[in-house]
Amino acid sequence: MSHPTSRAERRALACKLDGRTDHRAQSFRRLGIEKDWKKLYWRKNKLHRARQIGKIWPNREWEKLMADAAPLRVLFVCSRNRLRSPTAEAVFNAVAGVEARSAGTARDADWQVTMDDIRWADLIVCMEDKHANRLRADFRQAVSHKRVCVLSIPDDYKFMQDELVALLRTRAMPLIRAQE
Repeated sequence: MSHPTSRAERRALACKLDGRTDHRAQSFRRLGIEKDWKKLYWRKNKLHRARQIGKIWPNREWEKLMADAAPLRVLFVCSRNRLRSPTAEAVFNAVAGVEARSAGTARDADWQVTMDDIRWADLIVCMEDKHANRLRADFRQAVSHKRVCVLSIPDDYKFMQDELVALLRTRAMPLIRAQE
């Protein structure tokens, strides 16, 4: 008998050889196990199994439960880290569930942005487009996996000025709430 060349011939041969023994099926029958493998992957079965072994599944539910334990880490970035980003850090460190840091992109900044700052942050908030572009240029790979937002706040304010605080709350708070 020659090897079947078409799909129809292979199907016909498979029907003829259907009486052959399937050792895997025999071993399941011998042990009294009948598994329907596709049912193993149904959501209700996964949830049931997760409850049995004490796991929380899916991960979204786990993240909601752990939101209190792990605060949202926000990095505020401006040019020299003297006025806008330190103000934002002070304002948002007082918000429950948020941990804030500030840094600057300029070489003479009080605290210049480092790779550790970028790795630490869950959300990066820049005051102007030039800060976001500078981060993307200096830390291309690290920033590509992070959410970077721009508030478009010019450098016209003093540290903890009321207008700046109000502007930060109105523009940054929706971003932070969306991230949580």
